[in-house]
Amino acid sequence: MLNNVFDPTLFATALTTILVIQDPLGAIPIFLSLTSRQTKAERTRSARQATLVSFAVILAFAIFGRYILRFLGITVPALQVSGGLLLLLVALELLTDRVDEHPDPDAVATNTALVPLGTPLLAGPGAIVATMVAVDSAPGPMIGWVSVTGAIVVTHIVTWAALRFSVGLHRLLGESAIQVLTRIFGLLLAAIAVQMIADGVLAYVDTLMTR
Repeated sequence: MLNNVFDPTLFATALTTILVIQDPLGAIPIFLSLTSRQTKAERTRSARQATLVSFAVILAFAIFGRYILRFLGITVPALQVSGGLLLLLVALELLTDRVDEHPDPDAVATNTALVPLGTPLLAGPGAIVATMVAVDSAPGPMIGWVSVTGAIVVTHIVTWAALRFSVGLHRLLGESAIQVLTRIFGLLLAAIAVQMIADGVLAYVDTLMTR
């Protein structure tokens, strides 16, 4: 019965992809910079609000993304290829350190939990596209929604924990360790992106041959 609504493989793939894209450890220095003038209580609240904003945005696209694609006349293979290209760009940013180019804290609005922490730092285009592709690649809508929603929940629990205890984690790991982990995440994401592009191209060719 559980297999009819939950796909462990899809859950693991979506969890890995979204977690790598959001890169909670890599977001720690940015989070600390943007909340440098906040008290401990305010920083805790910002971590919670940023996580909730990101969760709401990504979940909305996971549920309604299928209908958005249908309305725009976009096929799943086309979304896979374009999503793979986008994820590849995100991976290159992680590998080349350009992801650390963030606004100066003095120029950031008071409520940083909404922008840029919640979106686009956490709920960026890469995470949104990856979520939509994961749902649409499922055997059925219910399996896709349940499996991907589970992955989204776990991902944001990890993200919240990283932001909530960001000061201690940054002190424990150090800047160098966080940079190394970010590079590893970037490499994994690049591999996922290439696989996504290949699957999209093969699906598109298969569609043409069956016409």
